[in-house]
Amino acid sequence: MMRDRMSAGPMSPEAIRAAADGLDASLFEPAEFDASSGERGGYSNYSYWRSTARGFIKNRVALVFLALLVTLLVFTFVQPLLPGQKSPTKIHIDPATGMQYRNVEPGAEFWFGTNTIGQDLWSRIWSGTRTSLLIGLIVGAVEMVVGIAFGAVWGYVRRLDGVITELYNVLNNIPTTIVLMLLSYILRPSFRTMVIAMCATGWLGLARFVRNQIVIIRDREYNLASRCLGTPTRRIIFKNLLPYLVSVIMLQTALSIPGTIGWEVFLTYIGLGLPVSIPSLGNLVNEGRQIMMSPELRYQLLFPTVVLSMITISFYVLGNAFSDASDPRNHV
Repeated sequence: MMRDRMSAGPMSPEAIRAAADGLDASLFEPAEFDASSGERGGYSNYSYWRSTARGFIKNRVALVFLALLVTLLVFTFVQPLLPGQKSPTKIHIDPATGMQYRNVEPGAEFWFGTNTIGQDLWSRIWSGTRTSLLIGLIVGAVEMVVGIAFGAVWGYVRRLDGVITELYNVLNNIPTTIVLMLLSYILRPSFRTMVIAMCATGWLGLARFVRNQIVIIRDREYNLASRCLGTPTRRIIFKNLLPYLVSVIMLQTALSIPGTIGWEVFLTYIGLGLPVSIPSLGNLVNEGRQIMMSPELRYQLLFPTVVLSMITISFYVLGNAFSDASDPRNHV
C-alpha cells in the first residue's frame, strides 16, 4: 500500500511518515491556495440590531412590561371607538331627579365612578392618558433630537466648547421649576404651552450627558485615523461617535418620557398646567388629591394613579432593558 501511494505522485515527508504509521496520508498534503475560500473564512453574519433584539427578547421581565405598555397604548387610542363609551367632558344628569350624578361609586353604568360634577371617570382617565402620553412622546422626541445634536457638536468641536459651556451654565443655573412656572404663567394654558415649557430646558441634561461621553471617545485611534484621512466632521459624529452611544441615549430618552408626565402632573398640581376642560393625568390626580381625605371618594385618586404608575414603571424597565441589550459589550 505504501508503494502504491508513492507511485501515485510525490509525497511530503509528513505524508510519508503518516502512511508508514497507518494514517491517512491525504490529511497531511499541503492545501492549495483558494482566494474565494479565504474570503469566506473572514465572513461574519453579525448584525448589531439583530443582536440587540436577541438580547432584549431574553429579558422576560422586559417583555412583560412591553406587552403591558403596548396594551395600554393601543387601548388608550382605541377606547373612544368602542361601543357604549361616554364623553369625557359631558356632565351626566339623573333623569329621575334632574341633578348631577355626583361622586357615584364604580358600578355597572360608570365603571370607574364619577367625579364631583358628574363626569365619567372611565372616559376621563383614558382621555387624560392620551393627552399625557402625547405630551411625553413629543417632548421626549424634541429633547432627543436637540440634546443629541447640541451635545455632539459641543463635545467634538473643540473651538466651540468654551462658548457652549458658558451658555449651558447660564441656562442650567436657572431652576427648571421657575422656567416651567414662568412660561406656563406667561403663555395661555394649553397643550402647546405645556409642550413649549417642557422643551425649553428639558434637553440640557441629555446634551451634557452626550457631550461628556463624546469627550471620552473622540480621541480614540479610529477617530484619529478618520480625521487624518480627511473624513468630514459630520460623518465622524454620525458614523463613529453616536452609534457607540445608542444604548445610553435610548435609556435617557426612555426615562425622559415618564419624567415629562411627572412634570405635567406637578404643573397641574400647582395650578399652572392644562385647563380643567382638557383631561390629563395631572388634572385627574389633582382632582383626586383634593378629596382624598374622604375614604369613600379615594377611588378618584386611585385609578389615575395606578395608570400613571404602570406607564412610568414600564418605560423605566424597558429603558434599562434596551440599554443593556444595545450595549455592544453584551453582544456575542
